[in-house]
Amino acid sequence: MKLFSKIPAHKDERSARLAGIGLMLLSIFMFSFGDAMGKFMVATYSVGQLLLLRACAALIVLSPSIWRHRAQFVLLERPWLQLLRATLSTLEVAAFFLAAVYLPLADVVTYYLACPIFVTALSAIVLGERVGWRRWTAVLIGFCGVLIALRPSTQTISWPAFIALGGSLSFAVLMLITRSLRATADIVLASSQFAGTFLLGALLSPFGWITPSFVSLVLFAAAGCISVAALLCVNRSLKLAPASVVVPYQYSMIIWAVMFGFAVFGDVPSLPTILGAAIIIGAGIYIFLRERALGRGGTVVSPPV
Repeated sequence: MKLFSKIPAHKDERSARLAGIGLMLLSIFMFSFGDAMGKFMVATYSVGQLLLLRACAALIVLSPSIWRHRAQFVLLERPWLQLLRATLSTLEVAAFFLAAVYLPLADVVTYYLACPIFVTALSAIVLGERVGWRRWTAVLIGFCGVLIALRPSTQTISWPAFIALGGSLSFAVLMLITRSLRATADIVLASSQFAGTFLLGALLSPFGWITPSFVSLVLFAAAGCISVAALLCVNRSLKLAPASVVVPYQYSMIIWAVMFGFAVFGDVPSLPTILGAAIIIGAGIYIFLRERALGRGGTVVSPPV
């Protein structure tokens, strides 16, 4: 668990930024690879089984760090808010993989890329934060991108798309709550998310349980380990370089989603999906840079764990 902490943050600024960018790109590749593995597994096994076995592997990997920092789990700040955050995290991960059963990977990822747009809109509506006309314009443009990707019509609109959008909204609220829990240790935040998915998986997996083969167990375990490693890369990246430098690289997720979707599942993204994703990414980057210019710092969006 100390592997990434050995990369020093006190080196010269250029080296630290390059290391941060490299780790962010590596984390996005691993998240995308893990998502593709999850989509592959839910073609045979239930989403509940995936959540259970994936989270079990992740918690086993995290257990030494959880034990070392066990004192930080005793006195949690705002425990009810922590519980709400873990619940939302569980729901959005379940929504991601449930939508991925029916939709191409690039489509699901496109809806989740709208998270910074939802965060900005919700921060004004729910938290009363001041959002100027420039960011409201970016929000509206981003929503147009969502509509283009959604392709709303009686022939194309579907409940899996709404599940993906619901997961993206849950992810946005999760990010808002995480903003207010900055004093909570990273290990507490991460392990509570995996614990939530473990509990939901334990509840759902008995329905339609299929005894996994040894190869499948290895894949489930690999998916959990990959998600932990990716999360460690994200956290270390944000410590090595400013968020404004590394966070825009998270949008490379759509590239990997398209590549894995085509290579593994034969999915070819439609023109509306590509156009919608481009609009969403442009609006998201503008919102992030605008928040940075206002001295608030951009919305850091770690992909679903």
